[in-house]
Amino acid sequence: MPILASRGGASLKGVGFGGGAGFVCASGGTVLTVGDYKTHVFTGPGTFTVNKGGKVDYFVVAGGGSSSNSFAGGGGAGGFRMSNYEGLPSPTTSPLAASTGLSVSSPVSVTVGGGGDFSTPPGAGNNGSPSTFSTITSAGGGWGGAGASCNASLRTGNAGGSGGGSGGPYPSGAGPAGGAGNTPPTDPPQGNAGGAGFTYGRGQEEGQRQGGGGGGAGAAGGDTSTSTAGGVGGDGSYIDDNFIGPTAPSYGTPGPVSSVRYFAGGGGGHTFTGGNTARGGLGGAGGGGTGARYAPAGGLTPQGGTDGTANTGGGAGGIYSSGTSPVNGAGGSGIVMIRYKFQ
Repeated sequence: MPILASRGGASLKGVGFGGGAGFVCASGGTVLTVGDYKTHVFTGPGTFTVNKGGKVDYFVVAGGGSSSNSFAGGGGAGGFRMSNYEGLPSPTTSPLAASTGLSVSSPVSVTVGGGGDFSTPPGAGNNGSPSTFSTITSAGGGWGGAGASCNASLRTGNAGGSGGGSGGPYPSGAGPAGGAGNTPPTDPPQGNAGGAGFTYGRGQEEGQRQGGGGGGAGAAGGDTSTSTAGGVGGDGSYIDDNFIGPTAPSYGTPGPVSSVRYFAGGGGGHTFTGGNTARGGLGGAGGGGTGARYAPAGGLTPQGGTDGTANTGGGAGGIYSSGTSPVNGAGGSGIVMIRYKFQ
């Protein structure tokens, strides 16, 4: 069956018309028709207007966390929550899916959380904002901790849907553990912890400081394990392509599992090093940003960290400094989808 879509209202077929016993009729958001199912996609606030009630599946991702202002760990991904009441098969449906959907009978307000904004010195970063649908709330991702000589209280990544990675400490040695994920707790869990940063050497200009990776929905952020790369952002989790049909490439990102789209990946940690093979930590599948790289002694061109991808809930890549161009360092906004059988 061809896919039909409309923005801000009902699709051309099957919404508000027909609908036998047990079927749902509704409008709101961008409406996709995939076989006997409809999916409503919200990339901003709106209302899921119920014309005929029933049970629906939900997919709710919050905004990702930002970087802090310097030598930072990656931002944590926004909380990832979904249901699979209609039974899309494994392995293309996330293992984080709850088995029960939600019953709806009246209009439901939808909130899509924004990514955490980059914070200028001397402050910490900012968590992403929550996304909501009915009784489901996904928490914003935690910001990535700052490193070097910054206030010690800013070095630990903040807790959130997924936690931010910690910054490289001053003067040397292992940084604190990253921020906790799944905060507040949900079952199944909505995210994972961030990784720990590390400083090799003196911790001044000659030192080598790396930020930990931000946590993702599917995996914890990586601890720094080398003097030439920041910690890797944790991979996000995924939805089956059939949740959104042929337009699937318009949403989320690819990842290790095929025929799915990933969301809620953690940001990679920043790297500051004298080596000539340095790179920032890679962002996790699902929109995590890549960490910044600053390697003056190695003769490498500085690279700014990248923002989390919009409407994925991806965490920001850790930045080197607010004076580095480009600065970036913001988390990606979230997304909400509702799916149900209409015929």
